[in-house]
Amino acid sequence: MRKQGYHHGNLRQALVEACLSLITEKGPTGFTLSEAAREAGVTPAAVYRHFEGREDLIAEAARQGYEIFTALMEFAYDNGKPTALAAFEATGRAYLAFAKKYPGHYIAMFESGISVNRTPELAATSAKARAVLEESARGLSQRIPEDRRPPATMVSAHIWAMSHGVVELFARNSPGQQSPFDPEALLESAMGIYLRGLGLIPPER
Repeated sequence: MRKQGYHHGNLRQALVEACLSLITEKGPTGFTLSEAAREAGVTPAAVYRHFEGREDLIAEAARQGYEIFTALMEFAYDNGKPTALAAFEATGRAYLAFAKKYPGHYIAMFESGISVNRTPELAATSAKARAVLEESARGLSQRIPEDRRPPATMVSAHIWAMSHGVVELFARNSPGQQSPFDPEALLESAMGIYLRGLGLIPPER
């Protein structure tokens, strides 16, 4: 649907919003810049005042997605409150919540093929998101004796990969992929097994 009434100075954001809508509907490679322009209610030539091509437009959508994602992760982590374990588990749940609420951003970030190093701004925002999960993992892993403690970057990478796998297989309506359990339950049980293996959750929990 053609958007109307954007104000001067908001064209760049109007194009990002159009991009997000088209990504959600057609996927990251299923639309052209001309379609994004039409969705935003402007001429195709206007797009090139702000973006060199479709990939640059998607990269900006991804950058904004990482900003939202980081804010959600920081809110979930809450500086390690009420406990390091609860805060860590909350960051995993925040991943699923983000993917459900912001599908266009999620696709731009993780399914578009756009490298996080495409622009310095995108690299910086994605690094901030990783840093939140790494800080959460660092606080939790302090309970493991130093000689048996895995790097916080490894722990956070494991949970990130686990969260991403649950989203991709069971929370994004992948064809043929069904589970009798909801994605949140799958992730929570998987995290429990992982953390129990590290000795961070009592066996009886």
